[in-house]
Amino acid sequence: MNAKIFFTIFITVFLAELGDKTQLSTMLFASDKQVSKLTVFFAASLALIVATAIGVLIGALLSNYINEKYLNYIAGIGFVIIGIVTIVKA
Repeated sequence: MNAKIFFTIFITVFLAELGDKTQLSTMLFASDKQVSKLTVFFAASLALIVATAIGVLIGALLSNYINEKYLNYIAGIGFVIIGIVTIVKA
């Protein structure tokens, strides 16, 4: 395992997840006094693991058919569009 790639991915995903809808909804579930915090933690963690696994599988599949350079362009354009939509809705 390449430590540099590992920490680059970790930091990128960690920063992207801070304050997003997933974290906010998890905070709301955890704020319910009748719900076990461990249940919230494990359910949210499992959901993120499954979503990430889907992303990895689709990325690996797409890389067999589309050049990595173009996948980076597509991802970049997607992030720009999300940013523009976020600014417009603000």
